[in-house]
Amino acid sequence: MSKNIIKELTCEKLWMEAFPVMKQLRTHLDESTYVNLVKEAQEKEDYKMFGLVANGRIVAVTGFMPMITLYNGRFIWVCDLVTDQNERSKNYGEELLTFVHKWAGEHGFHIVSLSSGLQRTEAHRFYEHKMNYEKTSFVFLKKLEK
Repeated sequence: MSKNIIKELTCEKLWMEAFPVMKQLRTHLDESTYVNLVKEAQEKEDYKMFGLVANGRIVAVTGFMPMITLYNGRFIWVCDLVTDQNERSKNYGEELLTFVHKWAGEHGFHIVSLSSGLQRTEAHRFYEHKMNYEKTSFVFLKKLEK
């Protein structure tokens, strides 16, 4: 049985504990923007954030949202999944993503979906080979003028 703890991060104090790890994935965010986005996403989009605690500190973080689309029906969209760069290859990502799968099933969701940046080839290998995800599409992005 794992000695690690997975805890929901529901307040600014806990979000800030997770920030150094999340910043490794979301490098464009400063602390203030991060806190404001997490708060708004939790209030408006039912965004859930969980941290995996090992040896007394958060070493991996995930954020996900229950969603409904015509393509997937009811599903969980993993928005963020990151393990501290100094803590990789210790199965923390697998443990956290397995937790998301369990959470999804317990809440009546039978699909978990995510996107991963094209440059993140190690992450792709993890999703496809270790976690048995299928590569089903590309994600496209267009930035509009403000």
